[in-house]
Amino acid sequence: MALSKPAEFLQSLVLTYLERLNSRPIRTKSITSCIIASLGNITLQNIAGAKMIDQDSVVAFGLFGLLFGGPVPHFFYESLESTFPENSSKMVFLKFGIERLLFTPFYQFLSLYVLSRFEGKSHEDTMKQIYAIYWPILKANWQIVSLVQFFNVKFVPPMLRVLFHNMVGFFWAMFITYKKRTDDFRRANTVK
Repeated sequence: MALSKPAEFLQSLVLTYLERLNSRPIRTKSITSCIIASLGNITLQNIAGAKMIDQDSVVAFGLFGLLFGGPVPHFFYESLESTFPENSSKMVFLKFGIERLLFTPFYQFLSLYVLSRFEGKSHEDTMKQIYAIYWPILKANWQIVSLVQFFNVKFVPPMLRVLFHNMVGFFWAMFITYKKRTDDFRRANTVK
């Protein structure tokens, strides 16, 4: 049975992606992360009813994905697998605990800081915003994303973990965009 043109295209796209993931993993993960983070930001701006897309925010999310969203999780998951290669239940819970308790707080701080700086905010304004939204975002991440990340560590092959991480990141980018915009709006209204 022949595949339809869209199915053939999708199959070709997946095969090309897997080839590139194998031959150039960091580049592939970085570009994928850039696209997914940018789309998450644009999607939230559209859902929120923005009259004009905040291009600085889209560029910030895209740059973050390109420079940090691909390489940082790649090296984290790679080092996690090389340090704890077993997949016994005990090791899965250990990997999950390390991801949630060590990597997530660091990565969340990094993303908030870099995104704000890429959006053109000063270090002082960035730190004020982080002070206001870091803990609520980290708690929400632990509450909302933990089950999904357990699935990632337990069932997703190591080669595809960053892709899975970035797919979750699509929705997380929307949440962070929402929190940052809410804080920016609050600050703008309290300054006046």
